[in-house]
Amino acid sequence: MNILLTGGAGFIGSNLLKAFVHDDRISLVRVIDNFSTGFRENIQAFLDHPKFQLLEGDITDYPTCEKAMRGIDLLSHQAALGSVPRSIADPVKTNANNVTGTIHLFTAAKNAGVKRIVYAASSSTYGDSPSLPKVEDVIGKPLSPYAVSKYVMELYADVFTKTYDMQFIGLRYFNVFGPQQSPKGAYAAVIPLFMEAVLRHEAPTINGEGSYSRDFTYVDNVVDANLKALFTENPKAINQIYNIAFGSSTTLLSLFEMIRTIAGSDLQPHFGPFRQGDIPHSLANIDKARSLLGYKPNISLAEGLRLAYDWYKNFREQ
Repeated sequence: MNILLTGGAGFIGSNLLKAFVHDDRISLVRVIDNFSTGFRENIQAFLDHPKFQLLEGDITDYPTCEKAMRGIDLLSHQAALGSVPRSIADPVKTNANNVTGTIHLFTAAKNAGVKRIVYAASSSTYGDSPSLPKVEDVIGKPLSPYAVSKYVMELYADVFTKTYDMQFIGLRYFNVFGPQQSPKGAYAAVIPLFMEAVLRHEAPTINGEGSYSRDFTYVDNVVDANLKALFTENPKAINQIYNIAFGSSTTLLSLFEMIRTIAGSDLQPHFGPFRQGDIPHSLANIDKARSLLGYKPNISLAEGLRLAYDWYKNFREQ
């Protein structure tokens, strides 16, 4: 099978790239990335790999998507302009990348006869729904332009499934973390920010009083879910949307205390205002993914944080 991986130089994409090139079921991994948020060093180790191809380009350009899709059997769509705050600052750019770019890919995939598309959806789709844990069929109204863009992606996948008889599987990620997740920039995620803080011996700022909670999910669990979605032979598993998480929630304050303990630090955090567009609590019900995909998140938050801390420590030393 030949696979197109969008956003392969990004955090989740580069972790998928590593798994794809070592998977005997995959003959070719073509990465398309414009390096706006991804990093060349994330793919450096694979440049000479016989399975690897790089197409530097932008999914907002339709001819580029057509070129990328030639000879492709499977599409792993990870490219997106992430971050709720960034989408609030620039909703037009978020829409261009996450909505226009996605429909370009879906259309090019349709025309190329791609067999299956697995795409990165988001827990932000649950919006203002207060119910916990989050179940796939119960969503609220989006709270940010980013959430809108990710929900529209799901709607387009559903329409393409029904209109063009295509296979789609959407994976709603919940706060993924791990190696290759950058702590740099204004829109860095909370775990790399906390890791960087303890390694620099600088107290981090927690938005709010630390009571907001998230279902933090180590990236290897997400990679496993993607592989299961790409290759499942269960007909009931296809044309579905799944929560991909660990299935337990942790407050931001508890998260920092766990990281501080791993680092042997006694730092005390600062507390700042709540972020606009953030939901207070997030916790996934992963029963559907367990049942239909055979998804089983093997790496816990505690183990994942230890692995991530070692990676950040080694990365800084290099």
